[in-house]
Amino acid sequence: MMLFGKVSQQLCGLKKLPWSCDSRYFWGWLNTVFNKVDYERIRDVGPDRAASEWLLRCGAMVRYHGQEKWQKDYNHLPTGPLDKYKIQAIDATDSCIMSIGFDHMEGLEHVEKIRLCKCQYIEDGCLLKLSQLENLRKSILEMEIISCGNITDKGIVALRHFRNLKYLLLSDLPGVREKENLVQTFKTALPSLELKLQLK
Repeated sequence: MMLFGKVSQQLCGLKKLPWSCDSRYFWGWLNTVFNKVDYERIRDVGPDRAASEWLLRCGAMVRYHGQEKWQKDYNHLPTGPLDKYKIQAIDATDSCIMSIGFDHMEGLEHVEKIRLCKCQYIEDGCLLKLSQLENLRKSILEMEIISCGNITDKGIVALRHFRNLKYLLLSDLPGVREKENLVQTFKTALPSLELKLQLK
């Protein structure tokens, strides 16, 4: 209900409704609304809860430490002590997460795995932002980036800053063109990394 209230407030404030142009503009606008960072909310409920709300609102899933089940329903987010549920894994398959929402990740300390698959709004800037977050630099062990058409070599190279990264899968990324350079970069920066390339 709270989410609907925020969206309807923004709709009422518009002079021209976004769908009057075309539906693509409307969905882009709505996805931007879903990604907007509410810093007060992060302060009130903590980074893991706020990030969970953002990810699920955008169609992603999260898994918490000590749990096998993926959380995918926004309306069934666990209740209880705010510090009890720490995000361990993120699966953003087919989600609408975009760079403006990545500030939600800043306080996360326990994320070990991130999967970005068919994320149409993910671009190099998202990976650069992730690679600058000190907590994630330490905690990330596995990453999979699949069928994200806006990712190029520039974004992938930034992943070398995840100093504990053990496994990296790169698949179906048409913007990634310099495979040999990537292999060499990761071999130098992360010698124990298992790098799987499924690129053309």
